[in-house]
Amino acid sequence: MATFGTLSDRLTETFRNLRKKGQLTPADVDGTVREIRRALLDADVALPVVKEFSAAVRERALGDEVNRALNPAQQVVQIVNDELIGILGGQQRRLQFAKNPPTVIMLAGLQGSGKTTFAGKLAKMLEKDGHTPLLVACDLQRPNAVNQLQVVAERAGAAIYAPEPGNGVGDPVKVARDGVAYATRQQHDIVIIDTAGRLGVDAELMKQASDIRKATEPDEVLFVIDAMIGQDAVNTAKAFQDGVDFTGVVLSKLDGDARGGAALSVASVTGRPIIFASTGEGLDDVEPFHPDRMASRILDLGDILTLIEQAQSAFDEAEAMKVAEKLATETFTLEDFLEQMQQMKKMGSMKKMLGMLPGMGNMKQQLEDFDEREIDRTEAIIRSMTLVERRNPKILNGSRRLRIARGSGMTVTDVNQLVQRFDQAAKMMKTVARGGVPNIPGMGPVGGKPGASSKRGKQQKAKGSRSGNPAKRAAENAGIAASAPATGSGFGLGGQKAPSEADLAELQKMLGRG
Repeated sequence: MATFGTLSDRLTETFRNLRKKGQLTPADVDGTVREIRRALLDADVALPVVKEFSAAVRERALGDEVNRALNPAQQVVQIVNDELIGILGGQQRRLQFAKNPPTVIMLAGLQGSGKTTFAGKLAKMLEKDGHTPLLVACDLQRPNAVNQLQVVAERAGAAIYAPEPGNGVGDPVKVARDGVAYATRQQHDIVIIDTAGRLGVDAELMKQASDIRKATEPDEVLFVIDAMIGQDAVNTAKAFQDGVDFTGVVLSKLDGDARGGAALSVASVTGRPIIFASTGEGLDDVEPFHPDRMASRILDLGDILTLIEQAQSAFDEAEAMKVAEKLATETFTLEDFLEQMQQMKKMGSMKKMLGMLPGMGNMKQQLEDFDEREIDRTEAIIRSMTLVERRNPKILNGSRRLRIARGSGMTVTDVNQLVQRFDQAAKMMKTVARGGVPNIPGMGPVGGKPGASSKRGKQQKAKGSRSGNPAKRAAENAGIAASAPATGSGFGLGGQKAPSEADLAELQKMLGRG
């Protein structure tokens, strides 16, 4: 995630230097802990949390579990990962639902922290799980806050209770109480109360939030905190804990470029778990918070589980079986390819998905340069084809390709490259679907039989000249090489060229010495 990018880079570099050492001395451990402490402080992590974290890592790193480990450096990484999970809250905590509906969820936080947007995100997420949430507009202070919640509710497809116009008009405590009663009558099983915020913590804000809590007796009070506000995050969290006593934390704006480390301190300082993380502006850009997975992302160890869960939610299992069958029977077409791309787009940003892979921190620049619009361009080209052309790309002659290029706003070269890439990918996928080994251009079969290369080498050697004259043998071998077909290269470099006269002369000298 962008918010923890700098922290991730610093920690990754520290561990890279540590892995170069075969055995760790106390000086190595102290140096590593010192670098970790600096990285955490630079990332705005609260000082008490940094001190506790560093002491725990140092104590464990100097203990027997590292000294006896086969790979001490890797063991230290594991220790840092364990301790990082600890400051992030340990185990994942899910929402607690009421035994008798409706479940009341109250949102609290400063103005601009993202409460209203998160209300819509949470409603949409709960609807996917079969719930019927109701949004209650209790932010009657901020200008147009009620209108904003109405727009968010419409986009999320959720019901809303907003009897007051807001803009300073109306009693938020009465609206909250009446909203819960309305939800009971209309059989909504979840109520999400959006409360007012301020630019800073004040007595009026806390009293209003406390009165709403007393009037509605919520099952969950979620404190929404902006991950970009710096060290003030800890003070704000403490103030809300004392004034409202929230039950869980929501980290918002994790897609920002701020250091964001102070947000990591909230769970450790308040003792309240982080339940959700908001990762973008879209209503789908929210996910349950898993401390172990977030620690893995920060340490550039990847987050494969989240990636798999997103894939499972986006891809239809029956459709996947159909695609596998088409690959095996060589009937996979551009039409199928288009459907697969559309399902991939449902998973969200390709950059985010690629960023969940282990080791992608070393390819940060490549990720930044990745153009997600390339998928849209490819989709435009395929949609400009007729149904017959999608199912049989072999009929694409020059005039058809020119028409497709004009229809998609692309060039004929773009169309040619798409067809070529599709042919190569289809061949490889067909080979894999049959249980075979794909043949990559310029590299041959991947993972071929151990004796294959040696056997091929013997055959090539047998085709060479057997003349007893070294000079004649060299010339004949050069002629054979020149007449042989050039082999392609996976990187477009072409095959090896025939030796020049100077090369032959040098070879003759070498052979003459032998």
